[in-house]
Amino acid sequence: MAGLFDKQADLYLDGRPTYPAQWYSMLADHTLHHSLAWDVGTGNGQAALGVAEHYEQVIGTDVSEAQLKRLMTHPRVRYFHTPLSMSDDEIISLIGGEDSVDLVTVAQAVHWFDLPKFYSLVARLLRKPGGLLAVWCYNDAVVSPAFDSALKRFHDSTLPFWHPNAFLAIEGYKRLPFPFESIGLGSEGKPLELDIPKEMSFEGFLKMISSWSAVVTAKDQGVELLSQTVVKELETAWGGSKLVRSVICKAFMLAGKVKL
Repeated sequence: MAGLFDKQADLYLDGRPTYPAQWYSMLADHTLHHSLAWDVGTGNGQAALGVAEHYEQVIGTDVSEAQLKRLMTHPRVRYFHTPLSMSDDEIISLIGGEDSVDLVTVAQAVHWFDLPKFYSLVARLLRKPGGLLAVWCYNDAVVSPAFDSALKRFHDSTLPFWHPNAFLAIEGYKRLPFPFESIGLGSEGKPLELDIPKEMSFEGFLKMISSWSAVVTAKDQGVELLSQTVVKELETAWGGSKLVRSVICKAFMLAGKVKL
């Protein structure tokens, strides 16, 4: 999956929703210390910047160099490319050593990971007691009855082109293995449901769904899911290209500490 999102890196930067500031406050309230955080699969650094408001140092890592070329800078955030060839020990040394990390975050990415390997790495890195892992995703958008119906028809057309791992996110992480001690912010089989409110133009919404990996995969196979006909249908249901609408992206979080 290392190169799956390289092609739509610009669309990710322009089209993805931003996560609410209160999420980061909520997570910070559940960690005992606020020295070091690690944002994994950081992409352009959106979540890393939110985490940096509460932690002295944040390290953002990604396997995609294309994503990191579009990163957003912050004085407390450092970014590193972590190719799949890096060993666990190399990553642990890069981040800060065992039992050094107060918060690990993964936004819209953990379903692509080798989970047993990643969870083992997190267990070694998190400070004990008090360190926290939080993963989240969003998988749907609510706009209006007319638009939601049109969007569902489009989404159904994308289903054959999603990678199997993506269905963990499409299902709201309900099947995501998560062997960590619950702190009341979602647990294995019972993710915490959250909303991401955003004011969006039709163009912005179109950029968001254009960045879906299924849309890019289909195009690589010669199938244009966002044809002119489909875009026009969505635009009409939206209420016209000039209209700015309130969009609620439906999100899901799981957070927990290492079981001692």
